[in-house]
Order: sequence, then C-alpha cells, then structure tokens
Amino acid sequence: MTFDRRRGWTRRTASRGSALIVTLWVAFGLVSVALYFGQASSLDLRTADNVMATLESAQAIDGAARYSLYVLTNQVQPGVLPDIKSYQREAVVVGEATFWLLGRDHQRSEVSTDGPYFALVDEASKLNLNTATAAMLEALTRMTRELAAAIIDWRDADSDVTDSGAEDDTYGRLTPAYHCKNGPFESLDELRMLHGADSEILDGEDLNRNGVLDVNENDGPVSLPNDDRNGRLDPGIVEFLTVSSKEPLTTTNGTPRINLRVAGYATQLQPVLEAALSASRATQILNAVRGPGGQGGQGGQGGQGGQGTTFNSVLEFFVRSGMTVDEFLLIESSVYSAAGAAAPEGLVNVNSASQTVLACIPGIGPALAPSLVAYRQSNPDRLNTVTWAAALLGNDGVAQAGRYLTGRSYQVSADIAAVGHLGRGYQRTRFVFDLSETTARIAYRQNLTGLGWALGKQVRQQQQQLVLNSR
Repeated sequence: MTFDRRRGWTRRTASRGSALIVTLWVAFGLVSVALYFGQASSLDLRTADNVMATLESAQAIDGAARYSLYVLTNQVQPGVLPDIKSYQREAVVVGEATFWLLGRDHQRSEVSTDGPYFALVDEASKLNLNTATAAMLEALTRMTRELAAAIIDWRDADSDVTDSGAEDDTYGRLTPAYHCKNGPFESLDELRMLHGADSEILDGEDLNRNGVLDVNENDGPVSLPNDDRNGRLDPGIVEFLTVSSKEPLTTTNGTPRINLRVAGYATQLQPVLEAALSASRATQILNAVRGPGGQGGQGGQGGQGGQGTTFNSVLEFFVRSGMTVDEFLLIESSVYSAAGAAAPEGLVNVNSASQTVLACIPGIGPALAPSLVAYRQSNPDRLNTVTWAAALLGNDGVAQAGRYLTGRSYQVSADIAAVGHLGRGYQRTRFVFDLSETTARIAYRQNLTGLGWALGKQVRQQQQQLVLNSR
C-alpha cells in the first residue's frame, strides 16, 4: 500500500508485495524441483556406478575361474598341485577390477588368525562325506556321534537306522517334512538338512568361511557367531569336508591305470615298468612283490599263479617293491588300488591335508599327524608323491593308513573374491574344478557373496584408501 495525504493508504504496495511472495514461492519450488532431480540424478549415477562395479567384479570372477582352470590343466605333473609361486593369486588386477583366490595353508598346524591366505585349495586335502567311516567323521573337532551317524544314514542306500542316526521317521516329523536322501551327498550344503546339524557344529567360529579370525569372530556374545573370544579361530566341520575327491581310471594319455588290488595286475604292470626303467629292473620289482609261490604276502590279499601279491594301497606296494622314490615317481600316476571297477574315491592327499584331517585317519591319528605336518614344512620339495609317508608311518601305519592316502589330487577348488573399481561391487564365488576326466571342467559353482566380506581387515583398509585417493 502507498500513502496519499488526500486519499490515505492505497493497495498498490500490497499488490507488489503479494507478487514478490508468489515469485519467491515459485522460485523456491523451482529450486526444490531442481534439487530433487539433482539428488535423483546423483542417486542414479551412484546406482549406475555400483552396477558397473558389480559387473566388473563378476567378469573378474569369471576371468579368474578361467585362469585357474588354465593353471591346473597345465601342471608339470598331473595330479600334483602347482606351486603357489607359479600363479597369481592375490590382488590380481583385471581391467578396473581386482580378484583374490582365498585359500588355506595346511602346512601349518592351525588355521590362520593374522589374515587371509591366498591359493587354490586341494579338495583331496579333506575327508569325503561319501566315503569317510563313522569313526573318521567322529574324530573331527565339533563333530557329534549323532551327526556322524546321520551322515551315514543320509548317504547309504537302505532305510535302516544306524545307532544314534536318523532316517525317514525323524525327518518326517519336521515342518516341512522330507525324506532321508539314501544317496550320496552332492554338496556340503546338504549337511544343513541333517538331524543334529547346526551352525555351531558346521561353521564353528568361522561364520564367513574364509579361514581368518575376523573381528566379529573374536568378540564373545557381542555379535554372531557366539565365539569364546580366545584369539584363536575354531572352524566348524565344513572346513574339513568335501564331496569332490575322485581319481581317474586312465592316465593323461588315455592309458588305463593299473589296479593293484586285482589279481593278475603284474601282467599289465611289467611293460610299464620296463618302459620307465628297464626289463631287468622290472623283473626285480615284480619278484619282490610276489609272495612265496605267488600267494599272499605282507599287506596283500593273495595273488594268483605267480602273478604277484595284491595290495590294499599304492603305499603298501611301494614299500614291498623296494623301488626308490625316483623310480616310483615314474609310475605312480599309472597305478591305483580300489575295490571293484569304480574309480578310487575319497582318498586323502597326504601332501596337502591339514593336521586335523590327518588325525582322523586310522594308523595316523593325533599321535602321528603332527610329525607328518612337520616333515612337510621341512621338506617342501618332496611333496609330489605319497612315498615319503612310509618312513614316518612304519609298516603297521602303512597297513592301516595306506588305503586312505594318496599323493595325487584331481579336484581343486577356487574360492574367488573380487571387487570392481574403487573397491566397490564386492562378490565371491566358489568353484570346484574336476581334472579326472579327459576334459577339465567346472564341476560346481556356488555364490558366497551373502557370507559377507572375506578378505580381512588389511585388504578393506587398502580398498578404502583407494577411494580416498580418488577424491
């Protein structure tokens, strides 16, 4: 309003004020809309950036899987894991992404507590759920008698309840109800369906299954898991189990391997020995493994017609043959010992198994397992054969443990964790590669991203520093 002496106050100023207020509100609305769309665009940009990082990490994982398969199919010795120094395994850059191969150092007696170990993992370093005896399973730390019996009942073909075990009657009372499988395990995750199984037994304190004592695994009841806060990682039984450990029936060139448990194997073995050594040395070796008159012999099941003693294990044959380690290395991949025509399954690689697994094997146990691990630590250049174990086990140990041991591995897993640019888009996938067939293949693939960060505190700090440096 304006003031006039004759008219007094007028409404002109009021109109202008109203217009100003309207203008301010319009401007405020426009700014709000601009801010809204700006925020939305920023969120869209961040989303697109995170999606791109996720795609980068996924491609890095696939690339790491192909790289791992290449490394395994080009081993110097078939069945012998490549030296970790011969391949890339830690913070490997692929374009804008980076990947790591999470592994285990089973040359040590305890699980790592100071950070991740990076390597491919030998599946034959573990007990096979489909072949391990109840006594071997019960020997695992945290394993209960009930769960060991439930494992036997789950995998056997009958419906008879093992003592303390579980069959259809037990599972039929659950909600939802289901049948006991009565067939071989196809994955470790089947364990979670078994009577008597829980996270404390299966996973222990290693909730994210990375073999490292993470902060939440050493804080008592503050956060899961419910650990004892003793500064030591106590893993669950899943750490030491597998469903993938089987040897081939042929060598890499397609020649059938020779079963030392079948009478008459000497006829097949002689030309192999002659080609690797000499005719005279082959005769000496075959004479050494023959029992008197071709019947029986230490550790054997009895031969036929002078064909030679049959053997329950490759290690028994080596001891009886009198061969040197260098001689036996030339034929080790050509022989095996198994009942029936099926490929050997469930043998434990004495060169890579942890002390915990070795202690479960009859003839080794807690008494000899530390000695085997100590020998491996002192003699890393001799871990390409099963033969070295004979001297530490003695004749009785060879007779008991030999049938469960091997020096070869044909299934290897790669636990691959990856991030995209600036440490974003974290993903983790576990692969199992099968090298027992003519063509190497991926036998199993499992997404483990949901288990959370597995690369430890140091790697996380390194990735955070990359973000700070990019600003």
